[in-house]
Amino acid sequence: MKISINVDEAVKDIEITISCNRLTPEIEKMLATLRILDRQLMAMKGEETYLLDVSKVIYLESVDRKTFVYTGENVYESSLKLYELEQQLDECGFFRASKSCLVQLKYIKSLKADINRRIRVTLENGEQIIVSRQYAEELKKKLGVK
Repeated sequence: MKISINVDEAVKDIEITISCNRLTPEIEKMLATLRILDRQLMAMKGEETYLLDVSKVIYLESVDRKTFVYTGENVYESSLKLYELEQQLDECGFFRASKSCLVQLKYIKSLKADINRRIRVTLENGEQIIVSRQYAEELKKKLGVK
């Protein structure tokens, strides 16, 4: 792989060009990472690829080695692993709720104490997610709740 960077003060907008003989999973991951920087997330639904606005993503979940992206209307599948998305979405208001789930904080409607120091979170769309003990205190801190 060869990387070239052209710094020119006359350039008004950043442009990234990728030249390749075929689209590989590695290139798709690079594109997904770049889109998240632009606040977009690439995800699949059926045979179609969608560019989702990160602000519309309510939560992400990993099930059976697949990562699912939940918006208010649909469920999509991402080619990225949950930990990769966590690193990229941290500054977008996402929080790790458990080993298999990331939640966007702005979509949390209510919290309820659950057994074993876990927290039951109700989201704006009515779904409930359990925040494991390991992440419960951090959630309270982020939300300013005691």
